[in-house]
Amino acid sequence: MPDTENENSDEKTSDQAEAPQQHARRKRGWTRYLILIPVLGIGGYLSVNEIVSRFTHVYEYDARIGSNLITVSSRVAGWVDRVHVTEGDDTKRGQVIVVIDSRESKLLVDQLEARILGVEADRQRLIAEKRLVDIQTSSRYSTQRALLGTAEAELSSLKPQLQLAQSEFQRSKSLFEKKIIARKQYDEAVAREQQLSGEHRTAVAEVQAARNKLLEAQAERTQLDVLDSEIAKLQFQESELRAQLARQKLDLADRNIRTPVTGVIDKTFVDMGEYVTPGQRLVLMHDPETVWVEANVKETEVRKLRIGQRVEVAVDAYPGPGMMDGILGLFGVDAPYDGGAEPDFIGHVIAIGNSTTAEFALLPSPNPSGNFTKITQRLPVRIAIDQKDRKLRPGMMVEINIDIRDK
Repeated sequence: MPDTENENSDEKTSDQAEAPQQHARRKRGWTRYLILIPVLGIGGYLSVNEIVSRFTHVYEYDARIGSNLITVSSRVAGWVDRVHVTEGDDTKRGQVIVVIDSRESKLLVDQLEARILGVEADRQRLIAEKRLVDIQTSSRYSTQRALLGTAEAELSSLKPQLQLAQSEFQRSKSLFEKKIIARKQYDEAVAREQQLSGEHRTAVAEVQAARNKLLEAQAERTQLDVLDSEIAKLQFQESELRAQLARQKLDLADRNIRTPVTGVIDKTFVDMGEYVTPGQRLVLMHDPETVWVEANVKETEVRKLRIGQRVEVAVDAYPGPGMMDGILGLFGVDAPYDGGAEPDFIGHVIAIGNSTTAEFALLPSPNPSGNFTKITQRLPVRIAIDQKDRKLRPGMMVEINIDIRDK
């Protein structure tokens, strides 16, 4: 009997020991079920969301923020005198950012200005000389013209007198030969004719002399044409010098390198004291207010895209509320992400490329052997996006989700 009682007591002890273990196993089983149900729900949600998204959106994960990166270069050669900006500085349009040594350029400007003043002085001297020659030759020409007129008038008055004296001489000669008139009358007619003939020859000579002097005075007037040509030559020379001066002033102005747009400095490539050459880049900058998204979309997806379609843009640098946060929100659980994070950006399609990216490759890919492996090509798509507090910077990686339901 004592042995039977001991056996019963051992069985009760073993049952009491197994009961907590069975309870623990049942509890762990329910815990697994409680964990498995949300996991399966989340998996189902993700699967359904992915399937729906396949039909309603075009997704790309390798898009980037783009902008117009402007390379500011020098048009002149020289030593860098000052650099007024560093990387990250904001600049305004027309602000001086780099100064190149301008001492020699200033000296050339002064030299050209002095040469222009000298040419201008010579031109004014010739203009004054022209006025003087004009006055002198004009007076002489008028005097000689008046003398010629007087000589011609006297010659004209002597001509009928000479003709009358010659007629009287011929008549007196005929009458004298016929013994009708006395010799005295004949001698008087001869003397009269000879006198008027001499006066006529003198008048003719005076007219010719007056004409010659008038021609000389007229020749002196041609000095005005010579002076006009000299003045015109100086004017052309002055114009040429002024053009050289304008070019030299442009060279002087180009030694103050200014920003072409309002923007931010991305990188500087020179330091004070370096020697730069024309075309050498000095600064790289961009306008932070003008950014967009550049994405390369598969050619099999391009047919779904239209201008103006809405695009969700997720910037890697500024993660917004994710999918997991939304799922947790369904269960009333606060999102684990930082509450201050920026939400996703919104954009829209503004351009769809007309050529694949392979067409812009530096090395073409011909296929002379006939072996061909088909590779899906990509076309560039540009997406407009609004800047937010200048947080979007060129080169940042983004993910885009284009809603193709907007036709």
